Amino acid sequence: MMIIRPIEAGDWEALWDIAHKTGVGFTSLQPDEPRVRNKLAWALDSMSSETPPAEALYLFVLEDSDTGNIAGVCGIESAIGLSDPWYNYRINIQVHSSRELDVYNKVQTLTLCNDHTGCSELCTLFLLPEYRHSRNGHLLSKSRFMFMADYQDRFSEDVVAEMRGWSDEEGTSPFWESLGRHFFSVDFAEADMATARSKSFIAELMPRHPIYVNLLTEAAQNVIGKTHDATTPALKLLKSEGMHFSDCIAIFDAGPLVEARVQDIRIVRESRAYQVNITSREASGEPWLIASTPAEERSVRDFRCIMGAVSFAGSQIVNMTREQADCLQISDGSLVRVVPLIKPQHGKR
Repeated sequence: MMIIRPIEAGDWEALWDIAHKTGVGFTSLQPDEPRVRNKLAWALDSMSSETPPAEALYLFVLEDSDTGNIAGVCGIESAIGLSDPWYNYRINIQVHSSRELDVYNKVQTLTLCNDHTGCSELCTLFLLPEYRHSRNGHLLSKSRFMFMADYQDRFSEDVVAEMRGWSDEEGTSPFWESLGRHFFSVDFAEADMATARSKSFIAELMPRHPIYVNLLTEAAQNVIGKTHDATTPALKLLKSEGMHFSDCIAIFDAGPLVEARVQDIRIVRESRAYQVNITSREASGEPWLIASTPAEERSVRDFRCIMGAVSFAGSQIVNMTREQADCLQISDGSLVRVVPLIKPQHGKR
């Protein structure tokens, strides 16, 4: 069974291995050892802190219980842009008109902004290729909403996700080549690695005035708001849960920024707590997300999430197998949060 759990110190080797497989443009996890070690330390500190830090990182891994292998990683930052500026381009429209010449043109512009400062961010989502089946990607991505549903006081009212923008097989970004290179004079990969360490140089080097999109190359214009091929499934999952395009893009590769109010996310809005009844009878049907919920003796480090079929006994009890309960590290009578993995059709539970 596949289990989502908080990252542990012993997961260093797996995290370091994943960092070598993410590829150019995956800013939040690159093979930079000091930064990856700092990321792990930040996550461990955030999980162990009794008082939620203002800027916390909650990092989770997807573990294959049959082998013990780590199949993927995902994370949530509680607040972005508080100590290190968070930059995006906002897409605006400017109108140029002349009655004398009978000309009326609407032109897109890009303006550097910090509009999402303080928002929570979904980040660092990566699933190893060999595990991209059996809806493992759904579990990896959506489990974060189950965590947010139980610990809403640790997050902002608004959540965003910056998706990796389009680049070719060699890692070349048309948007970067048309715009960013003129101001940074380095390759896209080098600039991307630099932002992983600090974003202060962006304000120092990027143009402070609006950029007219029609002055960019056609190739650059065509990838504005377009995701990397490997990221498109992740974007579809987030949209299916209620996130939408924010009219902002990433400053280097033009990947889309999606946003939503946490309360408007389907999983947060529709998931419910049930009391567990452990049974020997396996349920059938569509899979559900099942997550352990907080109790007085449990901390955020005890969070677990799985997917599987369940059945219900009335409106307060959920039936699950011993294997499912063991993976969640819970016992008979415990509380769990439950919601359909996929948004059900009308008329179905």
